[in-house]
Amino acid sequence: MRKLLLILLLAVTPFVFAAEHAEGGEGAHGAQAAHADKTFGVPNWILKTANMLLFIGALVYFLRRPVSAAMNERRESIKRAAEEAKERRIKADQLASDIQARLTAIEGEVRAIHERALAEGERQKRDLVAAAETEAAKILQQARNEVDNRLKHAKHELTEYAGELAAERAEQILRSEITEDDQRRLFQDSLKQVTEVRS
Repeated sequence: MRKLLLILLLAVTPFVFAAEHAEGGEGAHGAQAAHADKTFGVPNWILKTANMLLFIGALVYFLRRPVSAAMNERRESIKRAAEEAKERRIKADQLASDIQARLTAIEGEVRAIHERALAEGERQKRDLVAAAETEAAKILQQARNEVDNRLKHAKHELTEYAGELAAERAEQILRSEITEDDQRRLFQDSLKQVTEVRS
């Protein structure tokens, strides 16, 4: 069939060129103008139309399969690309949902850590306050004990000092009011009492 179309195309082409040549000479030869509109008794426009139809038919015949194959291949390529895009979209949606789930889990963990940190902070604060109160109580008790010890020591020193003062005062009084006779009599009385105790 292809060979037949090719033969027809080759057979008609010289007639078309002859008709075009006849038209080209129309301006130079006015007498041949009426004859130039026809080739082998067939009007030139019919030959041109037939030539054009044969050329288009040959193009369609020879290019139909390659164009159809190219179109089919392009259609399949677009179909594959659409399927791949759909699969990528599904994977992207899955990945987005996984990321969202992870973010939600991380937010929950962060919230739990924050709550634990607050609770731990409160516990440590209570422990520190209790330890500070205990230490303050110890320091206060030590201060009270120190004050008591110093008061006792001061009282003891005051007592000793008062005794010393009283002894000095008594000595002064005795020196000023006791005579030598009184001293001798006191000495003898003391000696008598000592001898009585020994016997």
